[in-house]
Amino acid sequence: MSIKSFGAKLFAKYISSQVESWSSQPEQTQLKVFKNLIKEGRRTKFGQDHNFDKIETFKDFFDNVPIQDYEELKPYVDRVVDGEKDVLWPGKPLYFAKTSGTTSGAKYIPLTKESIPNHTNAARNAILSYIEETGNSSFVDGKMIFLQGSPELEEKNGIYFGRLSGIVAHFIPAYLQKNRLPSWKTNSIDDWNEKIDAIVEETYDQDMTIISGIPSWVQTYFEKLHQKTGKTIGELFPNLQLFIYGGVNYEPYRSKFENLIGKSVDSIELYPASEGFFAFQDSRKEEGMLLQLDSGMFYEFIKADEFFDENPDILTIGEVEVGVNYVMVISTNAGLWRYNVGDTVMFTDTKPYRLKVSGRIKHFTSAFGEHVIAQEVEKSIIQASEEFNVQINEFTVAPQITPKEGLPYHEWFIEFQKEPNDFEAFADRIDKLLQEQNSYYKDLVKGNMLRTLVITNVPKNGFQEYMKSVGKLGGQNKVPRLSNDRKIAQELEKQI
Repeated sequence: MSIKSFGAKLFAKYISSQVESWSSQPEQTQLKVFKNLIKEGRRTKFGQDHNFDKIETFKDFFDNVPIQDYEELKPYVDRVVDGEKDVLWPGKPLYFAKTSGTTSGAKYIPLTKESIPNHTNAARNAILSYIEETGNSSFVDGKMIFLQGSPELEEKNGIYFGRLSGIVAHFIPAYLQKNRLPSWKTNSIDDWNEKIDAIVEETYDQDMTIISGIPSWVQTYFEKLHQKTGKTIGELFPNLQLFIYGGVNYEPYRSKFENLIGKSVDSIELYPASEGFFAFQDSRKEEGMLLQLDSGMFYEFIKADEFFDENPDILTIGEVEVGVNYVMVISTNAGLWRYNVGDTVMFTDTKPYRLKVSGRIKHFTSAFGEHVIAQEVEKSIIQASEEFNVQINEFTVAPQITPKEGLPYHEWFIEFQKEPNDFEAFADRIDKLLQEQNSYYKDLVKGNMLRTLVITNVPKNGFQEYMKSVGKLGGQNKVPRLSNDRKIAQELEKQI
């Protein structure tokens, strides 16, 4: 065992004891975070505008600060971008993470001196939790690749702007820098197809032990490695031990990955976002990811089916239940206050609090009152694919309200790696699995309001071409699993 490997085991034991300390006291931990946020918030323009000097309890906070999304917080963000101090958080942020907005173009999410450790430590702690649980630390001696955005940053009014993954690249610990790939020069390439090609050239003959990135882009990387060498990933990287991912559910990709690798590789799931690093998989034995309760973020939860009500119930961490779909609202030490992230989550455990991402509150299909969510479509296609020996590259679902003939239906746009022998039987099986999970959808099908779903076969790289056409190719961007309209469907139809 190397010195680095031995040191990793000792550090893993120390960090795991810290995680156990705060995760075993969830309500006390969140109360401490809340009090600190309010204390710091009183020193800001936002705090002055929202009576922070009178806030002592959760209810005071809820009464004085409205739930808001980026559009509603944008006037304050614009003031910070223009160089004003003490607006959302004391002083100025160190960085703005630039991300894609839906209605206002680019969004700028502040990152402060206090919030940066949340983004940098969570992924580290996920790896250390894996080491502590499995006893395996040998991979720390190999090469590690992180498919991420460019680390090149722009400066304006004393604040640096860039993609979150590029900003985080500036905080890779020195002891990992020698092992880390790709090179800074390659990582700075903006064009994602060009970047992947350069990464292949830099890494195909290296001893890779950890690979991290969004599954769709890692899949592209694996395919290009295979095209170059004619070998499986397992043959190229015999010591590959860990795949680390976040942003999307890995399960629809797992079969394809294992085929490309040629063996099963352990995986660790992360829940990162520009607004905060919310959770990480702390155990391979338990379902879900451990919610980061001590990382400068205060959480509120609203049942998804009540979210658009005039006065929905606001729940804190001690009040949530397993198996319920919640919208997650956050307040952070980066100056986001009662901010609707847009994600829906479902707790898998409360001792400690583990959750999984179930979808997006704006990404659902309910054109007919069925309110189908991402978790339901993903579970259906995963099980059907296993039963029919099918491999999926990517997919999305949209309603077809006005078909040329027959009843309306859900249209599933699927890019296959390995197609089913019987498309009709495959579609029927997905449909039945979806009905088993969603009673509203089942009632609509059984009541002849909807017909069985229809599969539209998307050509190879069709989804990449779509993402390129809307300016969201690469980085942390991902294809929405569901839409309540046909905007994405219409763009994909141009690829067919």
